[in-house]
Amino acid sequence: MEWIHELATTALHWIEELGYWGIIIGLAIEVIPSEIVLAFGGYLVYKGEITFLAAVICGTIGAVIQQWILYAIGRFAGRPFFEKYGKFIKISPKHLDTAEKWFNKYGSGIVFTARFVPVMRQAISIPAGMARMNFGLFTILTLLASIPWSILFVYLGNSLGDQWENIDEKAGPYVQPALLIAIALLVVYVLFKTLRKRGKTV
Repeated sequence: MEWIHELATTALHWIEELGYWGIIIGLAIEVIPSEIVLAFGGYLVYKGEITFLAAVICGTIGAVIQQWILYAIGRFAGRPFFEKYGKFIKISPKHLDTAEKWFNKYGSGIVFTARFVPVMRQAISIPAGMARMNFGLFTILTLLASIPWSILFVYLGNSLGDQWENIDEKAGPYVQPALLIAIALLVVYVLFKTLRKRGKTV
């Protein structure tokens, strides 16, 4: 596992050297988890190397670009690509099955709520692309979900300062409420769709 630590350290040094562009690229390709990249961005804010607002904007842009890439692969390469190469981007066939079931059951609205669920944040973009979901709507929902996520982890990284590497244990109390809110929004969305559908059939 030592090579993973070395890879993460190298990636973080690279992000620091590139500054704003490092955050964007780091999130777009996600060699290391987005939470770590954003928290490190917050640490750079703490050090005075970048501004809080710019870190959030760059984090949001990087997150959207990553989802664009996954959406495009889902749309133009389809499931076979992820069955063959998904392990390299930590998306297993099981994750893909779950994402497809969620998307087929709940529709495009799940693109927003799934952003707050680990792994599903990335995986949900794949069936959205395969279903040829409206790209504009996909982008808007992804953007709306990425903004609070970026704000949260940049804020935590900035608040933790030199202890930013403890982000995993510190983020829990904040991530859990966000997940509960996302679930609540999903329930409201499903109820709305169900009632609307029944209204049409009456």
